[in-house]
Amino acid sequence: NSGFLGRLWGYFSFVFSSIWAGLFKTKEKYDIILVTSPPLFVGITAYVLSRFKRIPFVFEVRDLWPESAIDTGVVTNKWIIKFAYWFEGFIYKKAKLINVLTPAFRDTLISQKAVPESKVVFIPNAADFSLSDELINSHFDRVDFRVKNNWQDKFVITYVGAHGVANHLIQVLETADLIQSKLPNVLFVLIGNGMQKEMLIEEAKCRKLTNVHFIDSVPKKDVFKYIIASDFGMSVLKKVDTFKTIYSNKTFDYMACKTPLFLLIDGVSRQLVEEAQCGVFVEPENPQAFASAIETYVNINVREMGLNGYNFAKLHFDRDVLAKRYIKYLMDV
Repeated sequence: NSGFLGRLWGYFSFVFSSIWAGLFKTKEKYDIILVTSPPLFVGITAYVLSRFKRIPFVFEVRDLWPESAIDTGVVTNKWIIKFAYWFEGFIYKKAKLINVLTPAFRDTLISQKAVPESKVVFIPNAADFSLSDELINSHFDRVDFRVKNNWQDKFVITYVGAHGVANHLIQVLETADLIQSKLPNVLFVLIGNGMQKEMLIEEAKCRKLTNVHFIDSVPKKDVFKYIIASDFGMSVLKKVDTFKTIYSNKTFDYMACKTPLFLLIDGVSRQLVEEAQCGVFVEPENPQAFASAIETYVNINVREMGLNGYNFAKLHFDRDVLAKRYIKYLMDV
């Protein structure tokens, strides 16, 4: 996050160090190389090691790059953008198999980027039921946890994840500002870290927001405690077209914890939540719409909505089931 040169150093120092490690530190015989992007430039490592070790590589698309980097302003240099588009096509051509995390990615690769359909498989992000079920089945004391965190008599809306440019969490603070006096029992809890966290904390102080609570990153098991104890989760991203193609990781965590969510992301994530009937879509970067949605649901029992998400994720996004399917694709390669 230290400007153009710093970002390039971040990308390519990893490329060089991972090539070195792959060549000189990995002595065993491997069957396959699995590379996950973004950033796209990790594909350089995959291609070089694939040539030297004479084994195929599988390329995993977790976000459309360079599109998402361009839309969020992370990459602006025209030469880097031009190289990234060329290299994207090159790496798709050289990969033995490409795994995409959403149906929209699959459609984009096939229809817009001329990737053969036979080369593309779809293994999405998954819900981790091992952690959530352990807490739920161990009779985790939700009420006691809320008391310890001073959440009693609060309507808690929790966000878990990065506090970065792409997340655009300023829209949460703008919503908190709108409802602070009107709905004093509503509390926004933001868990995690990122390049914009300090700015967000200062902004909350400037606005004198007492209904926003910041918490540093916590272990995944503890994250699930916060989610289970919350009334709603939040999935939030900047309003750009590229993000209409992604599934939000945290959405699956909310679903696994039987917690309904406010979804401030349009596109395939909206389709997922509406099909599962596990949350409420709100137009991103529209604080008035978010405030209105909160006012609607603050006094409604949404337990069924949370159960809908859990059951839908159990059927379609169980991590163990998807892992076994992924292993089969890798073994076929």
